[in-house]
Amino acid sequence: MRRIHLTFGILVLLVFAGTGMVMRTHTPPMRQLSDGARLMYRSRHIYILGSGIANVLLGLYLVPRRSSVRRGLQCAGSVLFLAAPVLLVSAFFAETGRGLASPMWRSSLGLYALLGGTILHFVAAERTSAIE
Repeated sequence: MRRIHLTFGILVLLVFAGTGMVMRTHTPPMRQLSDGARLMYRSRHIYILGSGIANVLLGLYLVPRRSSVRRGLQCAGSVLFLAAPVLLVSAFFAETGRGLASPMWRSSLGLYALLGGTILHFVAAERTSAIE
């Protein structure tokens, strides 16, 4: 699982660079967009960065637990961590052009996936937990 997170995280960081190029070459230029639209582009761009960094860090430091329950929690958390960038990249392309008036379910789900994955990995790693 570590290798999957690391590889996917690096790929997401490359996508982050790509979304930066999309913003740099956007027509009309970003500075001419409304504040709401510009905020949407920038926030979705930063969300992609955060999800990529989180996956890289899991790829570097994830330690599989011995307990099958804890491993199951880690696996579920990892699935959420891997789903988050997919949702956030799709949010960058689907939600940004319409500004704050557009439905924001992709970005919300992506951020909740990061939160859920973090909580599951935390519970799996907690040493004083009654799970074992």
